[in-house]
Amino acid sequence: MYVRSMSGEALRDAVTALRAAVDGLAACEVDLLTRSDLVDALDELETLGCQLPMVRHRMLARLQAETTPKDMGATSWREVLSVRWRISTSEANRRLTEAALLAPRQALTGPSLPPVLPATAAAQAHGLINGEHVEVIRKALDKLPGFVDAVTRQQFEVNLVRTAVGVGPKELKDAADLTLFLLDQDGPEPDDTEGARKRSVTKHQQRDDAMVDLSATLTPEAWAVWEVIFAKYAAPGMCNPDDPEPCTSGTPSQAQIDNDHRSLAQRQHDAMVAVGRIALMSGELGKLNGLPVSIIIRTTLQDLESRAGVGTTGGGTVVPIADVIRMAGHANHYLAVFDGATGSALNLFRSKRIASPAQRIMLIARDGGCTKPGCTVGAYGCQAHHVDTDWVDGGNTNVDELGLACGPDNRSVDQDDGWTTRMNDHCEVEWTPPTELDTGQARLNHYHRPERLLRPQDDPELHGCDNSAEPGSAASTDAEERGQELLDPWAVDQPGEPGEPGGPAPPEDQAA
Repeated sequence: MYVRSMSGEALRDAVTALRAAVDGLAACEVDLLTRSDLVDALDELETLGCQLPMVRHRMLARLQAETTPKDMGATSWREVLSVRWRISTSEANRRLTEAALLAPRQALTGPSLPPVLPATAAAQAHGLINGEHVEVIRKALDKLPGFVDAVTRQQFEVNLVRTAVGVGPKELKDAADLTLFLLDQDGPEPDDTEGARKRSVTKHQQRDDAMVDLSATLTPEAWAVWEVIFAKYAAPGMCNPDDPEPCTSGTPSQAQIDNDHRSLAQRQHDAMVAVGRIALMSGELGKLNGLPVSIIIRTTLQDLESRAGVGTTGGGTVVPIADVIRMAGHANHYLAVFDGATGSALNLFRSKRIASPAQRIMLIARDGGCTKPGCTVGAYGCQAHHVDTDWVDGGNTNVDELGLACGPDNRSVDQDDGWTTRMNDHCEVEWTPPTELDTGQARLNHYHRPERLLRPQDDPELHGCDNSAEPGSAASTDAEERGQELLDPWAVDQPGEPGEPGGPAPPEDQAA
């Protein structure tokens, strides 16, 4: 215990001295320095910047051996790093990965084991390579074929480190790719398991023009499914949104075929929309967190009235208001309308299907996703969380006492030694971290509702907490009168047969 205490004291003294040195460095005047002085100093700073991560790797590896994420009040080490130091989860993953590869490993008995990548660790400790070099080396080693023996792997790492000392990351990557090619010029033997591992459909960040890019790697089976669907629904004349009455079943007329000027890629896009609508209308998709699988969109009454602005889905996708109005004519969509000035919920309108519990839909519209700071899980993947008092402790299941939380975060709430939550005066869910993670960071999650950051914090009129809007109330009646006026055109302007994509909207008495 005495040795550990002395070690801790020596570490604190070293960190204090480092902080004092940095403060002294920051206080130095640089305006009168010559070019030679500046370049020499920057060279030294660059070397120190390359060396410091190695110290962090050692400490992080030791912290992981000393305690657990649960003891720190988190569910994973990634969460510990991202919450305590306010870094992204991708950066937390990078630090954890590098610590696992470059820090000495803890042995069950006896002295510590060398790092997994000893040559890379040694070069970084001497400031000879930077973080970009480390990233290239790590990824190159991951690409080594499985038949490469341990000695060859070590030599491959040493050669890359020697190259990295004299070149930049781009040249290092080119050298690594060439070496990998020479090691396995025939490529991997075809393997069904390897192919299945690579299957993916990835949605990329929504663009400024509201379009969404997808990239996909499909298995033969998956493409066989879509191949025949596209053969039917992406044929010329089918599912054409430019037609007054799009053909979504049967065979399109010759006029529809002749007037179809879309590209194959555009026809396949429209086919995916049509098939998705058919699936939603079928009523056979089951439930998602207690609600029938449906599209939920939130918007403001002001945007609806002006036919301008945007709506936001439960998954966080921004939809232009013109598309919101068009989508409302199809089945199985819910539209939650808020007052743009106060943020209060005015009403919940629906299309053909009878609404499931409105409370959950309004939570999805109000919170947009998990309310825990830093969590990016959208509303479709969240549960209803009792904010102030849990159900078993007498809490009420009222919409102004509930908030959205993903499963892991919902389970992390513990009034004794975990996260705690409360509903503030603005009807926003605040999360207080455990002591080990609390550095005074933000208590609110603005990831799903960034527009809240634009509201003046000292104006209570801009933060409403009335999410009920009971039928018959002034707000509800006013919303119904104005909202029904907007919904009526959707009920008469939609062509097609009932039950088909693009079919008519519900009668007036079922629109709200």
